[in-house]
Amino acid sequence: MLTKTFGSAVQGVNAYTITIEVVVSQGTGFFVVGLPDNAIKESQQRVEAALKFRGYRMPRTKVVVNMAPADIRKEGSAYDLPIGLGILHASQQLDTERLSDYVIMGELALDGELRPIKGVLPIAIQARKEGFKGLILPRENAQEAAIVNSLDVIPVGTMQEAVDFLEGRLEIAPVTMDTRDLFQQTANQYEADFADVQGQENIKRALEIAAAGGHNVIMIGPPGAGKTMLAKRLPSILPALNMQEALETTKIHSVAGRLGSHASLIHTRPFRAPHHTISDVALVGGGSNPQPGEISLAHNGVLFLDELPEFKRTVLEVMRQPLEERRVTIARAKLSIEFPANFMLIASMNPCPCGYYNHPEKECVCGPGVVQKYLNKVSGPLLDRIDLHVEVTPVTFDQMTETRPAETSRAVQARVAEARQRQAARFESFPDIHSNALMPSQMVKDICRIDDAGRALLKTAMERLGLSARAYDRILKVARTIADLAAAEHIELPHLAEAIQYRSLDREGWAG
Repeated sequence: MLTKTFGSAVQGVNAYTITIEVVVSQGTGFFVVGLPDNAIKESQQRVEAALKFRGYRMPRTKVVVNMAPADIRKEGSAYDLPIGLGILHASQQLDTERLSDYVIMGELALDGELRPIKGVLPIAIQARKEGFKGLILPRENAQEAAIVNSLDVIPVGTMQEAVDFLEGRLEIAPVTMDTRDLFQQTANQYEADFADVQGQENIKRALEIAAAGGHNVIMIGPPGAGKTMLAKRLPSILPALNMQEALETTKIHSVAGRLGSHASLIHTRPFRAPHHTISDVALVGGGSNPQPGEISLAHNGVLFLDELPEFKRTVLEVMRQPLEERRVTIARAKLSIEFPANFMLIASMNPCPCGYYNHPEKECVCGPGVVQKYLNKVSGPLLDRIDLHVEVTPVTFDQMTETRPAETSRAVQARVAEARQRQAARFESFPDIHSNALMPSQMVKDICRIDDAGRALLKTAMERLGLSARAYDRILKVARTIADLAAAEHIELPHLAEAIQYRSLDREGWAG
């Protein structure tokens, strides 16, 4: 007897429906075909133990499980439940005609309990797209799948519950969620707030500019100056996630298995801070079964690289292309997978190995040439993709004990949102450009026009401060963002002057 159940395979951030065909016939042996990995081949032992524990029998004849289409690689233990139910139906121990109505996924424990799986959100989206009535899956994954409307999400705790539901002996109410209501209630709620930071007004201003224009930032300063504290609060001043961005972000975290049990829609912008010992693959994604890396987990949010020069040079260099293209393409012999990676990069570093070069009170103990060698660990091409270079100085005692409340993140975010709206109107006819930071060089010349006085100021600054040629476009982009924050139609001299001061590392002899 031939039985068909339906599962799903996740590749990248998208899912593909898998037809699981089970035939029980004369002969002996258990065979799984259709490019399964070892975890699927081992499903025989888990399925057999679960069937016996729940009082069913494993056929002692020939069992063939075919996973179609056969040219797509299937991985993981999430096919245990559809394989088990297919065997029960093919051996006439399960009497139902409802198998074709549902996509079924779940890992079986030896006692028939179900364990949660990864990638549920793209699976649910694909199931609805292909017209399935619903999705049968482990209870812990139900809330995540319920983000998708018009799909019956049936949560089950054991294989027996799935059997009883399919045979009509057990009524299980589909899990429902008012996604938009939940999103509106929880969106834009951050634990950290700019009001927590006393002093550092110039750094807060730089981060506001960065958030308004989508610019990347590097902060240079001694230990304890507040670089990490400020970086952690950057997501709280970015514009609130819209529903489309929230779904994109949740899909990536679902595929990576980072949502946890009973999780639902991600409602705040991600903040990822990998350790400097991270590998190339962990940062950009990949592996034998390609998974999203930290830069994709930071999609629509912030990637924070603390102690930038301590990262391996190869790790930093692989970020150059994603910073330009806003996506990562992982190519393998038989497939090519693309992960989105539209993030803001914020990096921090000490000015030297001891940390106290240019410190107002403490003396630097680094030898001659050591400071420049330390700064040279960060390559020019990477710095070229960072628009704002900000020097962070320690907070004074008077600033730390200031009792006057600092400005809240919500107040800063309101100004940032207004500036982003101006940019959205400006780039309305360019679907791939959403902020000033994404403007190509030719567009910079057209949009960031400056008058003769501005041109003279910029020429003087570049000559006197020893700014490199690559700083030119960056200064104009940042000046355009400052003008947007000020609701100015054109770039004016004060906007240009403020933008010039955010190019510390481009100055010749900065560490001299």
